[in-house]
Amino acid sequence: MMDLNGGPRRGIVFILSAPSGAGKTTISRAALGAIAGLTASVSLTTRKPRAGEVEGRDYHFVSDEDFNRRVGAHEMAEWARVFDASYGTPRAPLDRAIAAGEDILLDIDIQGASQIRAKYPADAVTIFVLPPSFAELEGRLRGRGTEDEAAIGRRLKRAREEASAYPEYDYLIINAEVGDSIARLQAVVNAERLRVARLRGEFAPWQL
Repeated sequence: MMDLNGGPRRGIVFILSAPSGAGKTTISRAALGAIAGLTASVSLTTRKPRAGEVEGRDYHFVSDEDFNRRVGAHEMAEWARVFDASYGTPRAPLDRAIAAGEDILLDIDIQGASQIRAKYPADAVTIFVLPPSFAELEGRLRGRGTEDEAAIGRRLKRAREEASAYPEYDYLIINAEVGDSIARLQAVVNAERLRVARLRGEFAPWQL
């Protein structure tokens, strides 16, 4: 892919992380339609699909056996066990995107983001999403209506723990309004695409 000034560069792995209920999935879906040249990385999970989720768009839903086989074969860029299910990112699509100069967006948790940063230190950009307040996050979780009180309690406890991780990230977006959050993400993408460090060695602007 060409950068915004016309030069060839490596692809970028953009990572969105957030406590459950902060709105990162809404942001990532909207960003794919709003930001040119950005494609989704579809994670694997062993949990059952929720209402409205589509195979191949939201997740690839696989068995525990298949997931464990992929982990054993070193096919995963990152993976983790969260509550009662496993989640992970296949490595091959990331490698292809970086080599082809294509930008890819990952919607993953903090543990996964840390693993991706370790494997792709020069190509990963991390963005943390927070709601305006913890009270709003709690309201969003309860408004889903998909889990019982015990599950909500676990998610709220985990959310407080996860929120403290934001200083480890490159960028922070406070998600008060989705349109504004998309604009902020667009600004991050534009800036990262212009980094001189991402240009390939053969790029010589005076030859254009």
